[in-house]
Amino acid sequence: MVNRESNVFPGILGRVCDRPCEPACRRGRIEAKPVAICRLKRVAADNRDDISDRLPKVPREKNGKRIACIGAGPASLTVANDLLPLGYEVTIFEQYAVPGGLMRTNIPAFRLPANVLDEEIGYIVGMGADLRLNSPIKSMNKLLDSEEFDAVFVGSGAPKGKELDLPGRRDTDRIHIGITWLESVAFGHIEKIGEKVLIIGVGNTAMDCCRSSLRLGASNVKVMARKPRQFFKASEWELEDAEHENVAIVVNHAPKSFVTEGGKLLGMMFEKLEYDIDNGDIKATRSLGDVFFPCDDVILAIGQENAFPWIEKGIGIELDKWNVPKVDKITYQSTLPQVFFGGDAAFGPKNIIWSVEHGHQAAISIHKFCHDQAVEERMPRGVSLSSRKMGMHEWAYKNEYNGVERRLVPHVGLIERFKKINIEVELGFTAEEAALEVQRCLNCDVQTVFAAKLCIECDACIDICPVDCLTITQNGTEAELRARLTAPATNHAQALYVSAPLPQTARVMIKDEDVCVHCGLCAERCPTAAWDMQKSTIRIPLAIDEEVTTSCPA
Repeated sequence: MVNRESNVFPGILGRVCDRPCEPACRRGRIEAKPVAICRLKRVAADNRDDISDRLPKVPREKNGKRIACIGAGPASLTVANDLLPLGYEVTIFEQYAVPGGLMRTNIPAFRLPANVLDEEIGYIVGMGADLRLNSPIKSMNKLLDSEEFDAVFVGSGAPKGKELDLPGRRDTDRIHIGITWLESVAFGHIEKIGEKVLIIGVGNTAMDCCRSSLRLGASNVKVMARKPRQFFKASEWELEDAEHENVAIVVNHAPKSFVTEGGKLLGMMFEKLEYDIDNGDIKATRSLGDVFFPCDDVILAIGQENAFPWIEKGIGIELDKWNVPKVDKITYQSTLPQVFFGGDAAFGPKNIIWSVEHGHQAAISIHKFCHDQAVEERMPRGVSLSSRKMGMHEWAYKNEYNGVERRLVPHVGLIERFKKINIEVELGFTAEEAALEVQRCLNCDVQTVFAAKLCIECDACIDICPVDCLTITQNGTEAELRARLTAPATNHAQALYVSAPLPQTARVMIKDEDVCVHCGLCAERCPTAAWDMQKSTIRIPLAIDEEVTTSCPA
């Protein structure tokens, strides 16, 4: 429930999140692998008891405001999750017969089982959302003219796959658009594919396409990449999963044409490229000639675009030349004040966790808009600190450093996983495995807090620090201070902590956060309590936290 407060979909995102948190994990600074944050969220979701009594409570008496959400994807569902407990009546319009948006249609069941989607979406719909399936919105103007809704949220995603307009593209029916093809697979409209398949593109959608192809009968699947691996958009773990299933990833090949004969697809012609790369940038490109790859099917997974054929021109919603709406990046309000956007529909394709955040922020704006308050005036985010000290040498957190390596998530065997397309490949951690993995955490939420006025410069903290992250020296420029540190501060992106002048000598205490493991030994050893270990709690306001003047209908 702690996770659900901001995440909304712990079981879903515990399986398929793009994990922007893990590259930031400080465990990655001392060894190759961060804490398995994403998979630990799945453990909490999979091992929970009945949480129905812990879900947000919806008032019996409504506030008289009605909200329309277009699309039953993660952004719209988050808006409903946040507004229903405030007394709003929320109607969600979904074009398909099942809710979930791209979570349902573009993420294969072997990664995200339908029952997980159904359960977590059901928590929100069960609060009282009016979910209207098989109900596509065909005219925004008509929806607005109905005067049925006080505000509209558009969470329809980026549903249009990009084309590859090359010679031969229209000469065969064996060339597919990735997201449309995955959608057809999800709904059972496609049940087989050719033996040899080429996937064009190396994003996460391409990885889902190649792995789905293997489950539909393909035996030879190649992912064709224009650039070297360091330029791929797919997550490293997605690439590893595909390669583990014997998908070949072919780099430095640019598509030139589709080769057909009498309407039959024979293969594709590619230009083989060579690059000069300096500091992560391509400085020069050379052609090494053309190469032919035979295939039975081609799946294009080179990106997605926004598509709003149902938003009429001249109604006040401005779109740019890429058909992306002009949306405020803080309030998510469009140029038509009562219409808000979020998720991929707002700024183009990102990932599910960003869609959830968009939904949270749009819900705040809708809440304020419906009560005639400025949507840009929002509660600030903040951090509160509280001491963890319980006694002379007792702390309310586990400060032991554990050198164990990252746990490997158990998987279904290669033979077993291909028997059905909906066999979930990752089994997830057991509770016991999770208990070991969490011990790798370096307690980033527990901060070292230093009171310079209490320091007697005894050097006890410096002597006991196991990683030499503390130094007392004369103040100076950042370059001068970095040159005097006990341990070299090689990560210049990490700022140094520099204290106020110490009372005895006017020197300063310096701490390199990049090296610190938050063990708390400095605080335990300090005879004057100049050091303390304090828990930091991040406060990110939601709609329910915003103070607005509400009134119920008479």
